[in-house]
This record gives sequence, C-alpha cells and structure tokens, in this order.
Amino acid sequence: MKAKILLTSLMSLLLASSFAQDKTTVNAMSSEISDNLDLRAIASIFGDSENLEDFEKRLNDPKMQLSNLDLNNDDQVDYLRVIETVEGRAHLIVVQSVLGKDLFQDVATIEVEKDDNNRVQVQVVGNVYMYGDNYIYEPVYVRTPIIYDNFWVSSYRPYYSSWYWGYYPSYYTFWNPYPVFRYRNNVAMWINYDYQYNYVNYRRCHVAYNNYYHRRGNGFESHYPNRSFSNRNSGYTNRYELEKTRSTTRKDVAYNTTRNIDRNSTVRSNSTTRNENSTVRETTRAIGNQTRSQNVKFENSPVRETTRAISNQTRSNSNVQTKRESSSRSLGLQSSRYSENRSQSETSRANSGSGRR
Repeated sequence: MKAKILLTSLMSLLLASSFAQDKTTVNAMSSEISDNLDLRAIASIFGDSENLEDFEKRLNDPKMQLSNLDLNNDDQVDYLRVIETVEGRAHLIVVQSVLGKDLFQDVATIEVEKDDNNRVQVQVVGNVYMYGDNYIYEPVYVRTPIIYDNFWVSSYRPYYSSWYWGYYPSYYTFWNPYPVFRYRNNVAMWINYDYQYNYVNYRRCHVAYNNYYHRRGNGFESHYPNRSFSNRNSGYTNRYELEKTRSTTRKDVAYNTTRNIDRNSTVRSNSTTRNENSTVRETTRAIGNQTRSQNVKFENSPVRETTRAISNQTRSNSNVQTKRESSSRSLGLQSSRYSENRSQSETSRANSGSGRR
C-alpha cells in the first residue's frame, strides 16, 4: 500500500514538473526591451493624428498593436498614456507605460519646438534607460500635420491623459505580448513610409526636457537600476549602434544562407543533369535494342519469307526473259544470214543466164 502511495506521489511530481516546463510566458523581458516599441511608429502616427487625445488612442489601438511592452511582467501589453508640458514655444509630449497604481515609466518623448523663423522642428527621443543615450529620430512629414494647428494659440491648454491603472477608455482591451519577430512584422504595416525618419544623435530641446527631468516617470528603472541599456548592452551607446551590429549579422547570415542555397542548387542541378544524361543514354540503348529485336523478328517473319520468294521469282523471270531475248536475237541473225545467202544465189543465177545468151 505504501509502495502504491509513493509511486502515485512520484507520478504527480513528474506530471507537475512536465506542465511547468511546457508553460512559456512571452513578455518584453524575454528580449531586449527596446525591441518592443519602434519609435518610427510613434513618429508616424503623431504626424497623422488630429490632436494628442487622438494620438493616445492610436498608441493603444488594439487593432494596430503598435506596442509590445510588458514592463510589469503581467503578460499584458502596458497601456501607454500621454502627458504634456509646455516651455515657451516648446511642447514636450511624454509617452509613459502604466505599470500599477501611481506607477509609471517614461518610454519616449516627442519634442516639438517652433524657432524664431516659425519653422517647426520635431524630435522623437527614446528614454535613456530603455534606448541608451541620444537615440533620436527626426521625422520629415510630406505635409504639415494637423496636430500643429492648436499648439501655439493663446488659449491652448497642455494635454494630460485622464486614464490610469484600472481605468481605461472603452475602445481599449488588453492584448498579450508576442515574439519580437512578429512584432516587427506587425508594426511595419502601420509606419507611413511616405514620411522620412532621420536618425540624429543630438537633442534640440534641452531646456524643456531639463525642466521636466525631475518629474519624470521612473517606476521601472528605480526598481531595476541594473537593467539600463548600458548594462544590458555593454559596448554600445544606444539602440542605433546595437541595431547596426544586428543588421550586419543578419546580412552575413543571409549571405551564407544564399551561398549554401546556391551550392545546393548547383549540386542538385549537376545531379539532375547527370541523371537526365543517364536517362537519355538508357533510352537510346533501349531504342537500339528494340530496333535490333524488330529486325530479327522481321528476318524470321512470314512477310520476310514472302519477300524473299517474290525476289527469287523476280530474278527467275528476269533470267527467262533474258534467255528469250537471246534466242530471239539468235533467230534474227540466222534469218538475216539466210536472206543474204538467198539473195546472192539469185544474183549468181541471173548472171549465169545472161552469159549463155
């Protein structure tokens, strides 16, 4: 009885271990954090938005799924809220992950500033903790974004999201994070490639950001100070440098893969050619053998025997005809000689009679 109980316990432990090993949680922490939010996508939808409320809606649209960040590791992509501060003619728009009650983490900032010549400059800047130092894109839009229209009016009020942990808009539903390669494929469909996204490594809007810095959301980095970009990726300044190395590696892999494919294709091609040549030779041999076989059959066939008989009869008839022609020529010659002798005899008699008279 004890043995049965012990055996049952062991089986239960093995099954539990097996299920535990089969369970896989996919979240942002299973890869490089900065892989899970493409700043070009943020720049793209910013240029297409009517206002900052519309911008926040696009950021969290479950149909688009532009973010794959799960910083609080709850197997749900974090809601991204938008807040804004204004310093003179500069607008600092902050994108934050909502991680818990009153707990936020800055992800990126969109810094919009109008210079003395009324030219608007836009930079999308990745958070240093997540993307490294000076990871910045400057979008170039093909038309002036509508969102600019209200930024510099006297009655403008900075936008501050009304959504927080546990309280979200009706259009929003959670979705689970998925592997990075799938996220890349998905987000690429939502980036407007009519725009340009120029990488730069210098920040234009220093004053506004420096004034905001001490109010920034840093809930995640304060809990995990050793997970900063510089600690995660020693030897790289920011994500741009890291991505260049990855691109080179991917090109090398693609090159080697192509070489292997070409080599295998050549081997298969040569093998196919040899097989085809062998098939041709075998077919030729078979046709030759078949022809010889047909010739042998024809030699032994009744048709062949009949042909031989006809040929022999033709030669026999030809010989008879030849003999007839020879006999005819002989008779003709004899007749000609007889006529000639008779003519000579008659001539002799005539001469003899003429002499007696």
